[in-house]
Amino acid sequence: MRRVVVGSHEWQSEVGRARHAVPSPYPRQSRHLDRGAELRLLGSFCFCDDGVSTRGTPRAKVSGAKPPPSTGVSMLIEVALNGRRTRAEHARLPCSPVELAIAAKEAVAAGAGAAHFHVRGLDERESLDADDVARAVAAVRAAIPGIPFGVSTGLWMVSDPRVRHEKVAAWKTFPDFASVNFNEEGGIALAEMLLAKGMGVEAGMGGVPATEKFLDSGLAPRCRWVLLEPEQQEMDQALTVVAKVEEMLRGAGVALPIILHGLNRTAWGFIDEAARRGYGTRIGFEDVLTLPDGSHASSDAELVAEAGERVRKLGRGDRRR
Repeated sequence: MRRVVVGSHEWQSEVGRARHAVPSPYPRQSRHLDRGAELRLLGSFCFCDDGVSTRGTPRAKVSGAKPPPSTGVSMLIEVALNGRRTRAEHARLPCSPVELAIAAKEAVAAGAGAAHFHVRGLDERESLDADDVARAVAAVRAAIPGIPFGVSTGLWMVSDPRVRHEKVAAWKTFPDFASVNFNEEGGIALAEMLLAKGMGVEAGMGGVPATEKFLDSGLAPRCRWVLLEPEQQEMDQALTVVAKVEEMLRGAGVALPIILHGLNRTAWGFIDEAARRGYGTRIGFEDVLTLPDGSHASSDAELVAEAGERVRKLGRGDRRR
């Protein structure tokens, strides 16, 4: 029987027997929050013990949650369902609440342990409006109960940081977390507000400037995890950025889980890099539209499944060495 570990709880699945649960190298941080707020803030990592190192701070099982699928991958794979892309780029890009819910459910069945998406309005444009967020969040939560998910707060959606802050402040239905790009104007104030509302913050940083602002903010101990996302399309240049950010985080004593991912040409290479470093990773239509062989992916779920298989192969190769 393989043990699927979510926080301090275990479920048994019919996939052979694991010798022990994957331990978290990071202690739980105390927070003076009510239990509901704590659960929304911390979310849950889903790990399957397959002999590859992991990083993450799990939380307790949500009441009524279903056990996550056993993929044999001992790292978090977050699915990024749509991003800023349009249907002109892929006909099956999920936009509506129903489409997001279906895509999220399929991706979780394929092995995703968390989800991220950009809310869309009725015109399919990205939106931060409270009603649009409420519809999307309700649909996705119903589709993947117990699986943490978050939304983008990208400043490009409204351009004005004051308007963005007001729109997010008006939210009445909350995702488990929201992504904040710390290089954006107003990002720190936005993160502070999200935390005050009991939401988790996925701290996005694509390079040194964002990391400097993140560290200067003093919010690191309260954030959910670091989303390390270099945008350079040459792998060696992107890896240089990753190394600089890692050095800065280590130097500041930041012990948050890290989700490392690439974009387009670097997407699949960074799946491998994340596995080697013991980080979580991210994949989905936001990050890439093609499989490693260059063929077009049919769905977010197909990308997640391919990422899981890639990590499993890498893990088996590491053990043979």
